[in-house]
Amino acid sequence: MESFHMSESGFTTYQEALEWVHGLLRFGQKPGLERVLWMLSRLDHPERRIPFIHVAGTNGKGSTCAYLNGILQAAGYSTGMFTSPYLVNFRERIRYNGEMISEEEFRIVASEIKPLAEECAETTSHGTPTEFEVITVIAIQYFARVARPAVVIWETGLGGRLDSTNVVHPLLSIITNIGMDHMDVLGHTIEEIAREKAGIIKPGVPVVTCEKSQDALAVIEQVARDKKSTLYVLDRDFSVEQLAEQLGSQTIRFESQHRRHASEYVLPLNGVHQPKNAAAALAALDVLRNFYAYMAEEEEIARGLQQTSWPGRLEVVSQHPLIFLDGAHNTEGMQALTQSLEQLLPAGKSIELLVSSLADKPLVQMAEAARPLVAMADRLTLTQFDFPRAATVEKLQDAYVTAGVEPQKLFLAPDWRSYVTMWKEQAEADDCLVICGSLYFIAQVRAFLYNVEEAGE
Repeated sequence: MESFHMSESGFTTYQEALEWVHGLLRFGQKPGLERVLWMLSRLDHPERRIPFIHVAGTNGKGSTCAYLNGILQAAGYSTGMFTSPYLVNFRERIRYNGEMISEEEFRIVASEIKPLAEECAETTSHGTPTEFEVITVIAIQYFARVARPAVVIWETGLGGRLDSTNVVHPLLSIITNIGMDHMDVLGHTIEEIAREKAGIIKPGVPVVTCEKSQDALAVIEQVARDKKSTLYVLDRDFSVEQLAEQLGSQTIRFESQHRRHASEYVLPLNGVHQPKNAAAALAALDVLRNFYAYMAEEEEIARGLQQTSWPGRLEVVSQHPLIFLDGAHNTEGMQALTQSLEQLLPAGKSIELLVSSLADKPLVQMAEAARPLVAMADRLTLTQFDFPRAATVEKLQDAYVTAGVEPQKLFLAPDWRSYVTMWKEQAEADDCLVICGSLYFIAQVRAFLYNVEEAGE
């Protein structure tokens, strides 16, 4: 494709705009906010025109964002949502009232940003903006100048302090939890990672957290004190308990210092971690109602939670046979999946596992976390998928053997598509397949299963 200067004509197609954005991947990850701030200053600071709720954390960010989005929409507010990664379509990352940014809107906004990105690269010492930095600026410009939602739910990409999203001054910050992930970038101890995530805390801006580790919480509390930010902590200022769970839903009870009475809600998402994610959203909502005059009736909150969907998180994609998809992409994710299935599935149920991961994850610790799940299963099949950072089946096998999984339970299937097709053909109605690992892998499986389903209809 021939290149030409975009400032006059812009991109002619969505595909062209998308290829340009993806082409920035080769510039890698660069910590620091200077490139984003430089581009925003050239756009006359669109980030100052809309209210944000900034969400950081190792796991649960996406579900927390989805719950909050569901509640606010049910209460009649227009919402923007910025999340990553995406499962099927790149435009899922930028949504207005739950709908993806249109191809045409993306093309127009990207056309505005490209000359700025080039100018930043050519005329400043900051260098070329990265893919994520450009997407961040596209999202801000879209929300501020095109969609203009009443509130934007704004998820960090990685960490917090130096994450591109940390250029906004939000109404409220949420830190779901702190786990040992992305240690090459964020630090090697729970305290170091907590300090990076707590970097989203702004002076005087309230913070909600569901973190339970005392070491991580101490760091968050210290940063909140330094910034004079009010901190709301799970099991101190608000609490949640799971009352019941069955396939496809669970009931929770939520209490908060901002409410006279406890409330019961139904969540459509399974998983032991989902009550906490919903609690983070509900505690955030209480702060919005109490201090920012947001209005939401009890019936709207219940409806918003009940209508929330978040694909790829303990998602049932087939009932008979039962097939789960779960993006358990780090140690905590694998622990949560294991606990959830122990609770959800009847003892003695025939289960098979299909697992794939990225090579740069703590594979041995993840394998150790999965051992109770492997013990429940008839067999564990390791596979690999088409992605630059994907682990090979041999590397995964080494990790699971090192973690003490019996070799006779381990099978290798380098081609996951033929494995899934064969499993479905041979499965009995009450068999169960759990497909888990990297969200990039889950995205490919999900697209494959739904395409296969559609073709078969």
